[in-house]
Amino acid sequence: MARKRISPPDSILGWPEAEAAHIPLDRVRILQTALQVLDEIGLKELSMRKIADKLQVKTASLYYHFKDKEQLMQLLSDKISGEMVWPEASLPWKEQVLQWGVQFRKVLLQHRDAVELFNLTIGVGYQRLTQIEKLYQLFVSAGFADPQIPWIASMLKNYVLGFVAEESRLHAFAGDEDHGSFEAMGEQYSRFFRQLPEEHFPNTIRLAPHITNTDWEKEFTFGLSVLIEGFSTFQQK
Repeated sequence: MARKRISPPDSILGWPEAEAAHIPLDRVRILQTALQVLDEIGLKELSMRKIADKLQVKTASLYYHFKDKEQLMQLLSDKISGEMVWPEASLPWKEQVLQWGVQFRKVLLQHRDAVELFNLTIGVGYQRLTQIEKLYQLFVSAGFADPQIPWIASMLKNYVLGFVAEESRLHAFAGDEDHGSFEAMGEQYSRFFRQLPEEHFPNTIRLAPHITNTDWEKEFTFGLSVLIEGFSTFQQK
């Protein structure tokens, strides 16, 4: 009786590697992978091809789920927005705004080039629109006039984005081969400031320790608190 020819398997059945190839390709999986690629190589190098390579699929497969890279970036910013933890609604409005700002900064710092991504996209996704709606409602409940609410929300958004952009830029600058660390860069610039002619730069020399040794948390909270107190003068009730 002839024996039936049996071909050996390419890999052991049931192992994660064998099953991974059969995971369906959908928006959730693509966006998760796109976020990983963003964190690894940054927004400038992010491309549909590199996302597809990470997923081990053809680039054309991504266009079944996304119209183009711009749409993917919109939804990527939306996914990051979904990581926000909203403050407890029972807190005073000023505390809610402060906690919102701290959360927004935290989420932005968790992902490479997140500020640039937000600046290049607009809020059209569900998660991002939900965050905007909640911020609007916070100021509606606090008694601000309707025309002022979008202005206030925009000022807060721009403050957080601008602060994180500067924070990220300086940390990236400090991490290059010429500086090694933020502390080392601070010390280099501190020495430079101390060598300036005092008759021309008395304040820069005196303030050098505060310029080169920033407490990011305190500075961020200070700036946000100044904005909040300024807004409070326009409350209607």
